Amino acid sequence: QVQLVESGGGLVQPGGSLRLSCAASGSIFSINAMGWYRQAPGKEREPVASITSGGSTTYTDSVKGRFTISRDNAKNTVYLQMNSLKPEDTAVYSCNVEGRTALGFRSFISWGQGTQVTVSS
Repeated sequence: QVQLVESGGGLVQPGGSLRLSCAASGSIFSINAMGWYRQAPGKEREPVASITSGGSTTYTDSVKGRFTISRDNAKNTVYLQMNSLKPEDTAVYSCNVEGRTALGFRSFISWGQGTQVTVSS
């Protein structure tokens, strides 16, 4: 079983910055893609950014140039640096990790518990 623990959410003023972290632990043999999703009140969950094991990144258009996703493979951790935050970035942010377990070499997809990001003056 693989667990994800997120941290770094909070309240920030427009134009401010936050850094989210998501650490994976448990029976992990390898991690492939890691990503961040968000869900605003009354809206569907949407992908925000993702990063492959090779370091290739993708971003949704609304965050390009403002958010940066990165990963530390030694720590099984993915980060989301969010700059120039806007009120429309307010949402619950969840991390998503795909990989293979060390026990049984089975594929897994795990989700974090979610962390609230609120951008408001």
